[in-house]
Amino acid sequence: MHELIINLHMHTTYSDGSGTHAEIVKAALSTELDAIITTDHNILVNGPEGYYQDGDRRVLLIIGEEIHDTTATPQKNHLLVMGANREMADQADDTQRLVDKVIDSGGLAFIAHPVDPEAPVFGEPDISWEKWEVEGYSGIELWNGMSEFKSLLKDRISAVFYAFNPKWVAHGPFPETLQKWDELLSNGKRVVAIGGSDAHAFPVSQGPMHKTLFPYEFHFRAINTHVFVPQPLSGELGNDREMILEALANGHAFIGYDLPAPTREFRFTAQGRDETALMGDELPVGQGITLQIHLPQRSQCNLLKDGEVIKTWNKREVCTYITTEPGVYRVEVYLRYMGRRRGWIFSNPIYIRE
Repeated sequence: MHELIINLHMHTTYSDGSGTHAEIVKAALSTELDAIITTDHNILVNGPEGYYQDGDRRVLLIIGEEIHDTTATPQKNHLLVMGANREMADQADDTQRLVDKVIDSGGLAFIAHPVDPEAPVFGEPDISWEKWEVEGYSGIELWNGMSEFKSLLKDRISAVFYAFNPKWVAHGPFPETLQKWDELLSNGKRVVAIGGSDAHAFPVSQGPMHKTLFPYEFHFRAINTHVFVPQPLSGELGNDREMILEALANGHAFIGYDLPAPTREFRFTAQGRDETALMGDELPVGQGITLQIHLPQRSQCNLLKDGEVIKTWNKREVCTYITTEPGVYRVEVYLRYMGRRRGWIFSNPIYIRE
């Protein structure tokens, strides 16, 4: 399998972002990204999708959409849609119908910022997901960069500090989101976790000073989704786009906070008697399963089963665990950065079944 680094959930001038597709691509080309997925609000932008190159660097731009009911108050229940190949915003007034239409079209539907708290000082409402009765979606945005920033806006002083010191913001997914994800998984649902930037690149001006807060390039070096595909990108748009979306659909992915240290080459696999599984796959428990974890550097690694930590390793790069129990197994990795313990890697599960 080949590892690709994807950054997704960002906005352009077609909705409430400050950058054009060309400017976003330029920022992506200056990083290690293989692909980016833009998701403007309630508009599927036609035209810019494709490969862009600068010297020996190449990046694939995929166009998605973030859809919500603009007539609702407050405007909660945002859905990230990818691969639907047609405008879906006209279905926004009925969330279950929207999800059904996306899936029927061969697309993916991810719950955006499941927890997105209010920031009363700035008049920002809570826009968390509430319609948990909806069925059939592909997964959830487990870690949203801007929702976390929003949760830190207790007053104007804290807003200025974090806006001008974005490296201090990220600590990990909200505990409530992790808990909800584990609850869904424990109830037998296959729910793929992705990490999203929610990048807007906010321009601010004060007299002669002009600055962009949380520029796209910063996001592209921070919370990414790493996916595993069966072969390297060929440069052919249709095939490569389908391969990336299929990897996301299958949960062959992990969330990596690449700012403190690169998360490339993280691996979480399971070895049974006759077959091997990677994140997103299922294995029969049989007579026993060996779970193997490879970390890019020494750090704290937690193995969870059905939402509960069952094993912790400290300052290890290779971790092994043998189980004879069915369950949903996933990995969380933490390290210290900017003087604090921060989430670094969050894997998708391996499903061990009876």
